[in-house]
Amino acid sequence: MYVGRFVVVGPEVGAYRVSSRSFPNRKLTAREKALTVGPTEDAPETDNPYVSYNCLRVVETPTGETVAFGNGSHVDPIAEKLELGYPARDALALSLLSLDYEKDDYSTPRIAATIGDDGEALIGTVREDAVLVETVEEPTLVATYEKNAPEPIAFAAETADEAASEAYDLEFEHAVCAAGVARTEDGFETAIENGN
Repeated sequence: MYVGRFVVVGPEVGAYRVSSRSFPNRKLTAREKALTVGPTEDAPETDNPYVSYNCLRVVETPTGETVAFGNGSHVDPIAEKLELGYPARDALALSLLSLDYEKDDYSTPRIAATIGDDGEALIGTVREDAVLVETVEEPTLVATYEKNAPEPIAFAAETADEAASEAYDLEFEHAVCAAGVARTEDGFETAIENGN
């Protein structure tokens, strides 16, 4: 089954996976406190605004560190609102509603999640017909296609490396790359799986 890009989030761990039929020549790159999706060296040139973006950012908030991750440019305004002190639910809802679903041929939903250093985890999506933001108590998935409302998923990862690998290996079609994140005693750790 092809579900497109997706996020998985649990109270302690999360993952984001790029799955793509149209733009498979992409990889993740680590930058300071961020992971970025972008084209590989051999990718054909494109002016598609949905191909390159920060998919994960760890930010300092007034109450501690929080991580935001998702499938597009909305990750940056979510992170910025968190830094300003917005509650995670508000940062997700406002950013998703403001940017709306992607204006491509498929009206692709925007999906995102947050994990706070207090263990609060949320997941959200904006589709053509709805905006959904939910608190997460167990591993939960939302995808751009087929599974575009949050639903529980078996996800056993406990570390960032395990989360990236497990998301990449899930049996959904056209895996390209995956990011993992986990809350630790020393803050959030992140990991990348580029399928090499």
